[in-house]
Amino acid sequence: MGFPRKSDRNGNDLPGFVEWPAFPFEGNLRLKPVEPPAEREPERRGSDPNTCASCRSADEEYLWVNDRWRLRAPQKPSGLPVIVVLEPRFHLDLGDLSSMHAAELGLLTVRLERAIRSLESVSQVHVNRWGDGTAHLQQWFLGRPSGYLQLRGPFLTMWDEILPTVEERQWVLDLEYIAAWMDDD
Repeated sequence: MGFPRKSDRNGNDLPGFVEWPAFPFEGNLRLKPVEPPAEREPERRGSDPNTCASCRSADEEYLWVNDRWRLRAPQKPSGLPVIVVLEPRFHLDLGDLSSMHAAELGLLTVRLERAIRSLESVSQVHVNRWGDGTAHLQQWFLGRPSGYLQLRGPFLTMWDEILPTVEERQWVLDLEYIAAWMDDD
């Protein structure tokens, strides 16, 4: 999917999304040159289950767990009201999920989205899976703060780094609420 190209004041060719209201930067930008393709893809972190951080983590490090899934939150709040990561308990990537795990992922995705969106501080929930970082499936849930229309769209992770940190007490309460929602079957 390509974006229409735009030229900046200096005639540099930039993608059209730099003019979207959600794009968090303004002013003169330069595109990095595209590097030539690597001869081979690097091994992802945790390709060996014995070195996988998720596999080696104790249940106590998670917000919620069941027999097949675990939900974690970052260790401290950031700019978004909620970020949580759903992982299978076993060393599986998205394409490795059995039909049962895939069905459960769908149900848990909907349950988590509803729980997060029910928070007063959240208007929408972005659900993402980036496969380049780790070999263990991690599905991310990011709550967009209510009223912050400028944050809509694909740049929410950038805004998370830019926004002031949310208040820790409320962040903890919201995570406890999400965990309780997950326990309420």
